[in-house]
Amino acid sequence: MPRERARRIARAFLPGSLLGSRYHYYYARAKLGSDPLYPGVCAALAGTDAPLLDLGCGLGLLAHALHEAGIRVRYFGVDNDARKVAAARRAAARVGLADAGFETLDLSRALPPHRGSVAILDVLQFFDTQRQLDVVDAAIGMLAPGAKLVIRTGLDDGSRRARITRHTDVLARLLGWMNAAPRVYPDPERLRALFDARGLRSEFAPLSGDTPFNNWRIVAEPR
Repeated sequence: MPRERARRIARAFLPGSLLGSRYHYYYARAKLGSDPLYPGVCAALAGTDAPLLDLGCGLGLLAHALHEAGIRVRYFGVDNDARKVAAARRAAARVGLADAGFETLDLSRALPPHRGSVAILDVLQFFDTQRQLDVVDAAIGMLAPGAKLVIRTGLDDGSRRARITRHTDVLARLLGWMNAAPRVYPDPERLRALFDARGLRSEFAPLSGDTPFNNWRIVAEPR
């Protein structure tokens, strides 16, 4: 994402006082400016108008990125980190994202009802294999006509990038940014088999950009 656009979005996360923490501001600015995630997801969702459920929304950066890209869909994000959800609500209210909502929810236990498109971004590695497949299968069941399932995840392919991805996720847990450690990264063949069984067309494409991580964008939709 262009740096000026990243800075503009990040300003929504500035503290309300001079003594407030700017951690979320600098995180959002760096994340948006260096990670190809958000341009990649926006490109996948361009032309859709179905409501979007963001599973594991964090600070809700996707809602801001979609708005900046002119993709006006109703957005609802859930995350198990109540602090991030609170920050997401404040930032969305500050810039007037009226069609964006956020709730705290532990995805390892439950999923919200939804009908539309679904995004699952950098989340699946925190579940065991069966829960990964259950979450993806449930997301498939939520897809409305013309909607898409968009996943960004590391994959268990034995590569050097995969090892770097795991080490970085472990470090994020140790530093306190993530409130869970990675468990297992998805097997791409299991995901493909699930999409095929449910009658979906799927596309797997690298989405690492200039980063050293083993990140892939997966877009699935009804045939």
